[in-house]
Amino acid sequence: MISRRLVGLAAALVCLAPALAQTPAPGGAAPSPESAGSAAAAPAPQTADEAFQTRVKQLEEQVVDLKEKIFRTKARLLLLQETVLGGDISQGARAIIYHRKEMSPQFVLESVAYALDGAPIFTKVDTNDDLNKREEFEIFNGRIVPGNHQIAVRMVYRGAGGVFSYAEGYKFKLQSNQTFTAEGGKITTVKVVGFEKGGITAEMKDKPGIRYDISSTKEQAGSNASSGDQSAPGAATNPQ
Repeated sequence: MISRRLVGLAAALVCLAPALAQTPAPGGAAPSPESAGSAAAAPAPQTADEAFQTRVKQLEEQVVDLKEKIFRTKARLLLLQETVLGGDISQGARAIIYHRKEMSPQFVLESVAYALDGAPIFTKVDTNDDLNKREEFEIFNGRIVPGNHQIAVRMVYRGAGGVFSYAEGYKFKLQSNQTFTAEGGKITTVKVVGFEKGGITAEMKDKPGIRYDISSTKEQAGSNASSGDQSAPGAATNPQ
């Protein structure tokens, strides 16, 4: 009888063994599926290549941000330039600026640059003599704010020899500026003239100069006239 009970108890223990094996020890906790998944998802240390790619991406983002800031700055500068050159046109002030050549063939115009109130309005470098051979051409024609304005000019001439063969290839760099007044209801015409100073007795290095011929006329509807009733030649500059 006792032996049959022992056999039955042994069989029961055998059946309970798997369940006992999964029971956590006292004071401990079995790992949950969530914690196991978290451990498996922990990021592995980056390789050198991955770290490099991450850094490149960060730099690209910084470059894009910098480009956007530059674009916004350029937009503000363009707005400022439009305000300076366009301004309040209710009074109808207009300026016309011409470049004029009064230099002998001994001087070849290689480049020219113009700015009005600090804003570049014309820049050109001579190619195939297309700049030097033009005696006169228009630089600017548009509305401006009535009042005082300033033209800044830079011209570069090259000596072409001739009588002064020693100066062939020599560069003459001229820089000059001139203030003029634009009146409401009038057209102010400024002719910027590259000319030779001093007559035949002057040395070649002292000949190149810049002169400003300024005139104004009353503006009429549809008028493009550029000659007027006031003339004020500006000062010339020496080559630098």
